[in-house]
Amino acid sequence: MMPGQLCQVYPRFSLLSNILRRSVMVQKLVLSQWPSWKNPRSRECSTWSDQAALYVHWPYCQKRCSYCNFNKYIARNVDEEVMKQCLVREAGTLIQLSQVSRISSVFFGGGTPSLMSPSTIAAILESVSKHAHLAGDAEVTVEVNPTSAEASRLAGFRLAGVNRLSIGIQSLDDGDLRLLGRNHTALDSLRTLKEARRLFPGATSVDVIFGLPGQTVTSWVGTLKELLGLCDDHVSLYQLTLERGTALFAQVQKGLLSRPEPEVLAEMYDVARQILCSEGFRQYEVSNFARNGALSIHNQSYWQGRQYIGVGPGAHGRFVPRKDGKNLREARIQTLEPDPWMREVMSVGHGTRKRTDQSELDVLEEVLVMGLRMDVGITHEHWRQFMPSLTLQTVFGTSQQVRALEEQGFLLLDDSGLRCSWKGLAVLDSLLLTLLNQLQQSW
Repeated sequence: MMPGQLCQVYPRFSLLSNILRRSVMVQKLVLSQWPSWKNPRSRECSTWSDQAALYVHWPYCQKRCSYCNFNKYIARNVDEEVMKQCLVREAGTLIQLSQVSRISSVFFGGGTPSLMSPSTIAAILESVSKHAHLAGDAEVTVEVNPTSAEASRLAGFRLAGVNRLSIGIQSLDDGDLRLLGRNHTALDSLRTLKEARRLFPGATSVDVIFGLPGQTVTSWVGTLKELLGLCDDHVSLYQLTLERGTALFAQVQKGLLSRPEPEVLAEMYDVARQILCSEGFRQYEVSNFARNGALSIHNQSYWQGRQYIGVGPGAHGRFVPRKDGKNLREARIQTLEPDPWMREVMSVGHGTRKRTDQSELDVLEEVLVMGLRMDVGITHEHWRQFMPSLTLQTVFGTSQQVRALEEQGFLLLDDSGLRCSWKGLAVLDSLLLTLLNQLQQSW
């Protein structure tokens, strides 16, 4: 999952995107990294500052889904060799600029990265290994569309160094898939899932969407239960978000389609959480569920605040470039369009279009927003690495508004740290309004 996708589709968090736009001055929800400037002599801080996760964006798709406004392009004649060379070069340039010594995980997203040849993935991973340590057991994930992931290609991905798949199944109903503009059928999904589980047992994740026009709680439960009888140990559960400029948004605006009411959407989310937990899944993040320890290492790096390097058109990143004695974290956005991006990479080695220095408050706001997405929340030790002079108790412990949220059972602030309760995770956006205001007042 790329950073910009985190705000796109998930349950009842429409306000979160606006909060982050104001807080960090970027268009989409982006990620944070461990702030090594706080205590550069700390052994733990040094360890975090010397490593990063790597996201690689493949911008091309065979068609645009009716609900999608991600940075993707429909191109009939993609010069994969040139794109490969540019991805390889930019990855090397940005890793060198960050001066990290270790890449903790790699995630190939898009677009439809399963359209890439396994040889392209292998070349990128080889380049990464030349510039930083990529452990043999490092998590390497590829997002997969069932129509571009035949058995031979999946086997090729594994040989190239991929060890985890994320399959965009979205639904097991062919009518829903047509409505979403997907170019695969439920049968395609089942075939791909079966082969993926054979090649990547315990490391195959599936994405599924709820809140579709015409969908009921009963039909949603039926889809989810069918999927759970077939899936592996990780499920990403997203609520459909209607984005301006998409075909589905236009159809709903014209009254041609109608979405479930908010109360129905809330019931869909709550019943899905209960079903997944009854099947042994842990809800370790707002939209992510895992069992048998199959948590996504790469996505955890976002929520835990690690450095992140974004490669490819439109990719976002967070890292501290070691240059000119400056030791501030930068928010980076790569050039959106593939052709201009490739020209920039070939010219100067990377296609960074925008760089923004982040203040300490920017960082803390991101730590708060991202950390509370996790079931474990933000521990006192974690918070101190970012702001040792301003504790969680100092910021939130004396607030009447925060205390009211605790008394209502939405938040917990105790010896472990700050976290949402079970019901608090379902209304995180409304909690963040109060918490962000309190943080800003304490600053």
